[in-house]
Amino acid sequence: MSGHSKWATIKHKKGALDAKRGKLFTKLIKELTVAARMGGGDPAGNPRLRKAILDAKGQSMPNDTINRAVKRGTGELEGTSYEEIMYEGSGPAGTLFLVESMTDNRNRTVAEIRKIFEKNNGVMGSAGAAAWAFERKGLIVLGKEATEDQLMEIAVANGADDYTDAGDEWHLTTPSDALNVIVDALEKAGIKAKSSQLASVPKVKKALEGRDAQVAMNLAEALDDHDDVQNVFADFDVSDEVLASLEGAS
Repeated sequence: MSGHSKWATIKHKKGALDAKRGKLFTKLIKELTVAARMGGGDPAGNPRLRKAILDAKGQSMPNDTINRAVKRGTGELEGTSYEEIMYEGSGPAGTLFLVESMTDNRNRTVAEIRKIFEKNNGVMGSAGAAAWAFERKGLIVLGKEATEDQLMEIAVANGADDYTDAGDEWHLTTPSDALNVIVDALEKAGIKAKSSQLASVPKVKKALEGRDAQVAMNLAEALDDHDDVQNVFADFDVSDEVLASLEGAS
């Protein structure tokens, strides 16, 4: 996918492991709560909540758990109040990182994220230190039951920027304001997205090899594993050979 780091693909492969550790459910519940707090509890009028519910159901989250998270967001049930914070930093070989978090304790989270950067040969920077290297895009992952003709007729016709054959999946990029329109158009045509999200996509990717690739991967994984982190975006890329060696060592 144009401008898209393999880190997103690696995160997707880590999904099953994250679910076993309970981290994925934690992230989904936070997103449900914040989406409902910001836009109301009716998914029909709240695209962010509608997407959060679809993501939760896609991971087999029980309806009761989803409903409780939404009600905590709307205030119908007591619950933790989260705030969204973006952290920025750098890693090996000048790589740049954006870290989206939801936290109920800003001071705790910033200290822990800073420590993760430091332990993995990185430095946490101030606002704007890394954001300039990324642009906000929609990312959609589809199964191969969708044909290339359908992608052209539906996704591209509704404003998608690009699509790429990723083996057993299609990866689409969209303008940020067209993401929901394209997902809805695909669903009306009977094509359900495996995942869809607004993401910070690097304008230019940095190819890494050897130790730099390993350190950058370790930093990205350590950040992603933090309980308060929702998403990690980085501007590095690795070759298939390096990626295979990293996966073999994990």
